[in-house]
Amino acid sequence: MKTFHNITIFNTFIMITVMLSTISCEKLIGTDFPNNQLATGQVFEDEQTAEAALAGLYSGLWNNSVISGTADGAGLALGTYADDITCLSTTGSNGIVDIYNNQPLPTNTSVSAVWSTAYQQVYMANSIIEGVRNSKSLSAQAKERITGEALFIRSLLYFYLYQIYGEIPYTDTTDYVYNTTLDRMPMNTFLVRLETDISEAVNLLPSAYRNAERIYVNKAVGYVLLAKLKMNLGKWQEAEVLCQTILQTSGYSFQNDLSKVFLKSSPHIIWQLKPKNNNDPTKEATVYNFVSAPGAFVLNPDLISSFAANDLRRQYYFTAVPYGSQTNYKQTKYKITTATNTTEYSVIYRLEDVYLMMAEALVKQNKVSAAVPFINPTRQRAGLTALDASVSQEQAMTEIKAERRREFFIERGNRFLDLKRWGQLDVLKAVKPNWQTFHQYWPLPQKEMLLNANLNPQNDGY
Repeated sequence: MKTFHNITIFNTFIMITVMLSTISCEKLIGTDFPNNQLATGQVFEDEQTAEAALAGLYSGLWNNSVISGTADGAGLALGTYADDITCLSTTGSNGIVDIYNNQPLPTNTSVSAVWSTAYQQVYMANSIIEGVRNSKSLSAQAKERITGEALFIRSLLYFYLYQIYGEIPYTDTTDYVYNTTLDRMPMNTFLVRLETDISEAVNLLPSAYRNAERIYVNKAVGYVLLAKLKMNLGKWQEAEVLCQTILQTSGYSFQNDLSKVFLKSSPHIIWQLKPKNNNDPTKEATVYNFVSAPGAFVLNPDLISSFAANDLRRQYYFTAVPYGSQTNYKQTKYKITTATNTTEYSVIYRLEDVYLMMAEALVKQNKVSAAVPFINPTRQRAGLTALDASVSQEQAMTEIKAERRREFFIERGNRFLDLKRWGQLDVLKAVKPNWQTFHQYWPLPQKEMLLNANLNPQNDGY
């Protein structure tokens, strides 16, 4: 696929292969119009093929996106950029190795890949939204739900893009000429637009899942993303209300058994992505796995030292692997590495995140005693003693920060996003010798700036 600025005009053709038993849509953008594929207008006049276009967008999220378990996904890319993961590879410079060393350049392949893949998927989401809006035969209910799902996915992509690159272009159209000349939207304007978009998606999304495995987004998933944005904006009371709404929604319950946290059937999971093929392992399980000799990615020793000796997550979330005189650690949140996987999907949002967001929102409003019951569940599940309700605001916040690190490492770049929200990215200087304050943002990809001069100026420091 071509980059965002040189993408084939999607509103001319959508590549959807229609087969007798299934509808596959790994590729939604193409230059030719095959005999077994449908023109855009036809796609959105039929609910089944409209669903196939949406399924293709979900497939892309799992296969290769900023929230996938791949090397360019936030879990690994931002995990190495921060202090979750140590990259032991000595090859592949100008990619993830330079990201780990906090030396991203505008020509870095990972910097470019994250940007271009996300904008391709933004474009696909826009195409679905436009197609559904212009459809004359889809039911009102189908239009609302499909639009809500596509709008949510676009918003999620934008949420990560602005966190990683700072001021970025915003588009809600498939107008090719317009998109090739976009400026970077000022941050304040962008955040207002994003907040509006997520709120609209929430209003359109149904409360019920359309699949029992929770692999498609519903209203609660939208609430999580909206709460995350409110936290970034310092709108603590609004974040509290959103978290409370999720916690009061039937169907979710805290998972007290550490061995079941990453099982796909657990009732604490709010949203997860299903592997492409039945029985495939999650990408997270394979990318971090090694048996004896360390793989390219091991858990950072600084992360390991943040766990108390009696923390049960040492048993369930990672494993020590001796190698000669060394001991390396690998994640074991996802355990099945072969094509025998029937129990694990890639978890995007889970209830523990809502608990700790709720706690943080309350602490920021100086409601410390009300916050403690939302900090203690993950601590007590890990065999740690409960915090006393009389702790100070500072002590409560310190524990929330520590607990978020211990609970969410390798998950969707949460460590980087949390440090940024707290204004504490510079703590990375203690363990990342090349870290500089301007590294809070990656550079914009050079090839994108060459294609569109309106993206100038480059981010500070690059």
